[in-house]
Amino acid sequence: MRKISSVTSLENFGRTRLSRFFFMRDFLFSEIAAIHLRPNLPEDPDLAITAGTRLCTDLLDPLVETFGPMHVRSALRGADLNAFGNAKGLNCARNAASAANHIWDRRDAQGRMGACACIVIPWFADRYAQGRDWRHLAWWLHDHLPYSALQFFPRLAAFNLTWREDPEGRIASYIAPRGLLLRPGAPPPMDRAARQRLYADFPEFRGIRYPD
Repeated sequence: MRKISSVTSLENFGRTRLSRFFFMRDFLFSEIAAIHLRPNLPEDPDLAITAGTRLCTDLLDPLVETFGPMHVRSALRGADLNAFGNAKGLNCARNAASAANHIWDRRDAQGRMGACACIVIPWFADRYAQGRDWRHLAWWLHDHLPYSALQFFPRLAAFNLTWREDPEGRIASYIAPRGLLLRPGAPPPMDRAARQRLYADFPEFRGIRYPD
């Protein structure tokens, strides 16, 4: 795909289907872009599509098939928009740290492709509001999905979900207990059976049957 330089090319980009349940347009909205009237466009649309396809097929589709519809809080950021957000202190990491993360169309320093979306699972958000521990969802994700990184936030138990080549397996949180729940390459602090007891009441993995 050529660079996005017109309404028509942006429409076509947004209509790109990434997986069974998601199109590229689902990931383009940005409050920073909306308020500051700045475009949110990748420089390399083809790489963004390739990375986003893996994020959706490997991580997001299984979540929809388990928990039902989800809410995308933020996802793809063009490099220019991300740099603007970082400079203005708008919760955007430096571009170097955001490559293969929120910047879908840039590989990271190790040459890895990746993509990230911040999402809310309404089914779990309701239970979190009633006191459910965020770590129950974190361990469920760890045991069921080939993620690279998870990062949880206090509001609605939203979390950054990152797919990346050569995944790290890192879990961090801004919810107490803050910090790292799992370091890259480290074994979990409890065995799988103990983890399973924490989420024993969760829905069956990919148990929702949608029409073919």
